[in-house]
Amino acid sequence: MKGPEGDYLIEVEGVSFTYPDGTCALKGVSVRVRRGSVVAITGANGSGKSTLLMLMAGLLEPQEGAVRFRGVDVKKVGYELRREVGMVFQDPDDQLFAPTVFDDIAFGLRMLRLPDEEVRLRVNEIARELGVEHLLDKPPFRLSGGEKRKVALATALVLRPSVLLLDEPFSDLSPQASRRLMDVIVEFKKYGGTVVFTSHDVDVVAELSDYVYVLSDGRVVAHGEPGYVLCDDELLAKAELRPPIATILYRELVGGGKRCPIKVSELLSELRRAFKTLEACATA
Repeated sequence: MKGPEGDYLIEVEGVSFTYPDGTCALKGVSVRVRRGSVVAITGANGSGKSTLLMLMAGLLEPQEGAVRFRGVDVKKVGYELRREVGMVFQDPDDQLFAPTVFDDIAFGLRMLRLPDEEVRLRVNEIARELGVEHLLDKPPFRLSGGEKRKVALATALVLRPSVLLLDEPFSDLSPQASRRLMDVIVEFKKYGGTVVFTSHDVDVVAELSDYVYVLSDGRVVAHGEPGYVLCDDELLAKAELRPPIATILYRELVGGGKRCPIKVSELLSELRRAFKTLEACATA
């Protein structure tokens, strides 16, 4: 399939990675992320999604292949990569360690030696945006899973990165919190940000992504626009995924086709069109 065209911010080329215990997580994986896009990496649990994200963040080094940020190997980028790329781990407990939520969100700003007043203003601003302002004085270990996930996202966003790497960001979130996170990602992209997120939830992938990579057993088995990739039943079955709910409903109600709606909004539009056609035929 043809890759996304444009200015590539992150390039993963022929990367393989094996953990010390012998677990082979990635095998010859190549991924390109265009500036200002939202790219989804989907696949079943254990397909290599988290490992790929950590390689992009420079937290792991591949045994084979290369990872580049703005055309430069991430091993040589150093400080610029840490300043521009915000990473949110799958388990928020891996990045929450301070006595209070406020201190966790403020940690990165304090490391930059920003004035206390600016730190306070930026922490409060991002806390309001993510709906965690009421949690600022609480210890992180007393939060729910969804609350921890939002606070972990705040620790990344408060640094105003140009790139967000989000590992299963919608896990443990209520429908309302998921909708808010989707809005945050859309807004981040609107102002020029780039997002790469992993998810095994094809409905989230359908709603958010401009481009999608499908991983299976540590390999990229497909990539392309979501409207094509997520309508390929055979491909999805091999990757242990299902079609989006909107696609399933459309096929049940209207019929098949290579191009099917993958979003609820697209499904409603197609159904309205089908009903209008039926009405026209009935009155003819």
